Amino acid sequence: MAFPEGRLLALRDGVVHVLAPDGWTRLGRERPSTAVWLPREAAEDWCEREGWDLHLLDGVPTTTR
Repeated sequence: MAFPEGRLLALRDGVVHVLAPDGWTRLGRERPSTAVWLPREAAEDWCEREGWDLHLLDGVPTTTR
């Protein structure tokens, strides 16, 4: 997980996603230069502070292979 300018990002299968009000949105393969990597626990703390459901962290899309 990463945190750039108030948004939560996740990297899965080499693709970056941003947490949006309607779920995860694909950004592409490059993370914003201002993003700071977070451990899972810090991402959970962020979700709690911001009022997001913690289960969203388990819902990051995967690439179909």
